[in-house]
Amino acid sequence: MSSPMSPAAGDAAATATAAEARLAHLPVTLFSIVMGLAGLAIAWGKVLAGTALAQPGSVAIGIIASGVLVLLLLCYATKVVSHRAQVVAELHHPVRINFFPTLSISLLLLSVVWQPWPSVALPLWLTGAALQLGLTLLVMSSWIHHGHFAIHHASPAWFIPVVGNIVVPLSGSHFGFVELSWFFFSIGLLFWLVLLTIVMYRLFFHEPLPQRMTPTLFILLAPPSVGFVAYTSLIGGLDQGARVLYYSALFLALLLASNAARFWRTPFFLSSWAFSFPLAALAIASARMAQLGQLPLLHGLAQGLLLLLTLIVLWLVARTLMAVRQRQICVAE
Repeated sequence: MSSPMSPAAGDAAATATAAEARLAHLPVTLFSIVMGLAGLAIAWGKVLAGTALAQPGSVAIGIIASGVLVLLLLCYATKVVSHRAQVVAELHHPVRINFFPTLSISLLLLSVVWQPWPSVALPLWLTGAALQLGLTLLVMSSWIHHGHFAIHHASPAWFIPVVGNIVVPLSGSHFGFVELSWFFFSIGLLFWLVLLTIVMYRLFFHEPLPQRMTPTLFILLAPPSVGFVAYTSLIGGLDQGARVLYYSALFLALLLASNAARFWRTPFFLSSWAFSFPLAALAIASARMAQLGQLPLLHGLAQGLLLLLTLIVLWLVARTLMAVRQRQICVAE
């Protein structure tokens, strides 16, 4: 005759069941956290270059970003094994599919953070570049051979698969893969312009973005900012094309700043991490423009952006931890 389950055993079983359910709803969008932290690490190294805070700050933040990446990789790998159907559902989701390249972009950004240690940075870059190409082909094939996309699905999040290609040259040119870097840069630049037209059409002539997606407007900053840094790295200097990229990013920053009240009123969502990496990219681009163009005013702008970015990331970390504690993340939408 079997004995009834004890209350303690029942509680443990319920906890295990709840944890398994939360794992099933672990969103791929969490990898955008690594992008934001890695972007902050790079910004500290570039904007504060020549100061005592540059390398220690960059390394410390880079270690945190790397740790978060390892944790998320372990969790998502477990989800792939245990809840494959949910992973496939994300791959067919009209919004979430665009966040899968946040993994490859995270690897590429961390390769920039760890450039002083090539034995770490090079494998990160090679893995990230290969994964980025594969995910770009996957996502673009989904866009072309779809049966469920509509214009209201378009958002700045669609830039994410493109931005990843523009990130490749940041370490690629450093490690001597010049032609391969130009290959990825060309992909990113071409389809950034294509997607910019589509996204602007959607923003101008259709309903506003849902409140949950409002922070993704900051992603508009990323392609021209990262593009400027990548392009100047590839050509080894500053020319008219580089200026067009940087000043396009600067105008978009002014446009977003003029709508600051709207962003201030937006509640915290996981998508709020979209504030972080684009701001980091603009800060890094501003520091590089100041250096190449001998423009001290832009160096001041870069320092101001770094301060703003650091405060925003601290706020994002605090709100994310609060959301985890309150079990508002990894739940069914």
